[in-house]
Amino acid sequence: MADSHPTEPQSLYAAREPVFPKKVYGKFRNLKWVIMVITLGIYYVTPWIRWDRGAALPDQAVLLDLANRRFFFFWIEIWPHEFYFVAGLLVMAGLGLFLFTSALGRVWCGYACPQTVWTDLFILVERWIEGDRNARLRLHRQKSWDLRKIRLRLTKWATWLLIAVATGGAWVFYFTDAPTLLVDLFTLNAHPIAYTTIAVLTGTTFFFGGFAREQICIYACPWPRIQAAMMDEDTLTVGYREWRGEPRKNSEAVKAGEPQGDCIDCMACVNVCPVGIDIRDGQQLECITCALCIDACDDIMAKIGKPRGLIDYMAFTDEESERAGGKPKPIIKHVLRPRTILYTALWSLVGIGLVFALFIRSDIDLTVAPVRNPTFVTLSDGSIRNTYEVRIRNMQHETRDFEVTVKGDPAIRVELEGATDGKIGVNADEVYLQRVYLVAPAGSKPATEERSDVRIWIEDLTSGERAYKDTVFNGKEE
Repeated sequence: MADSHPTEPQSLYAAREPVFPKKVYGKFRNLKWVIMVITLGIYYVTPWIRWDRGAALPDQAVLLDLANRRFFFFWIEIWPHEFYFVAGLLVMAGLGLFLFTSALGRVWCGYACPQTVWTDLFILVERWIEGDRNARLRLHRQKSWDLRKIRLRLTKWATWLLIAVATGGAWVFYFTDAPTLLVDLFTLNAHPIAYTTIAVLTGTTFFFGGFAREQICIYACPWPRIQAAMMDEDTLTVGYREWRGEPRKNSEAVKAGEPQGDCIDCMACVNVCPVGIDIRDGQQLECITCALCIDACDDIMAKIGKPRGLIDYMAFTDEESERAGGKPKPIIKHVLRPRTILYTALWSLVGIGLVFALFIRSDIDLTVAPVRNPTFVTLSDGSIRNTYEVRIRNMQHETRDFEVTVKGDPAIRVELEGATDGKIGVNADEVYLQRVYLVAPAGSKPATEERSDVRIWIEDLTSGERAYKDTVFNGKEE
């Protein structure tokens, strides 16, 4: 017989339980404050640092000059054709992330990730305005919106919004002169892209740091899902010494007469966790290794006269020894192992390569593009002429004169379109397009062969620095 009362389909998603972390004191919390101040200071202050490069160049120390397609970093100037420097820095950042993860788990997520830093800042503001965990919980559970709740929420949201605007505003200052843009923003003379960028970053910062919080780390960030490939049994990560803490106070085992472990089930570790997990349940995808649970637990252990370290940084390889009453391996032995040494070596090699490339790079550069339509022209005297488009990049901060020569068959001569004296003047920090003709006399070897290898040279007549590109000369095969 059919059921006259069909059951509702089970939902695949659980409603989010808001997390209200409790204030905690300790060495890891203090370390997080220090890193927050340093990282936010770098982010907000860097665009305002000045660096004198001369009258013709911007004086902003760090500038992504998209209009002129250059990147300035203090005394270093990166051009578009030198993008390998940026690629190298990204490779170093990736290797550094692998290194720290293999040594200390998700230490990046717990201390320096922008999502963590701004969430910490937003929680700090929330605590200042609404109170610590219990007060915020009461306000959250209060159904009625009286004047006090409205005042506290509007004050909190307004402060969050100011931080978010400052975040988006600081970002756009990296792409143009910061003092000039600041004036343009307030006088409504800035480009619409600047206002759009600030609005987008303001909205994302406000939502991610104020409301989404741990949901970004759990669902949006891919790193928790790939970090396992970077970790092994020697990785130091936050864990609970279950063999020392169990059975907990008020557990069925204790009630049955078993000796109680050190864990008194005070929930301090859970109450301070910014992602709302219980570290005593073991390693979990949500854990960002912020170590605040260590501070909370150590404080409780000190108060009840128990040894610290019930929750601590530890490695799986130490469990067997500690269960038997032994001591864990020294931290250095966990950190220095083949995996971390390999990452360190690769990271160092890439860094050394970038520094070496930076010091040996030339201040001039050229590209040579043969004109293929037609591949050659036969002149009235029977000579064969090939045409090339040569782009000369002058990365010096003053105008330089260049001379073009060719190496190959001695019969080939160089002619420059529009340059009567045989010299090419290129302005400072510019790329100049010059049409170059290579001419081979009638009957010469290059003129009668299908292809001849040639090398086009340019020389800076001021410094004597030279650069070249290899190409081919197309003749009229007989």
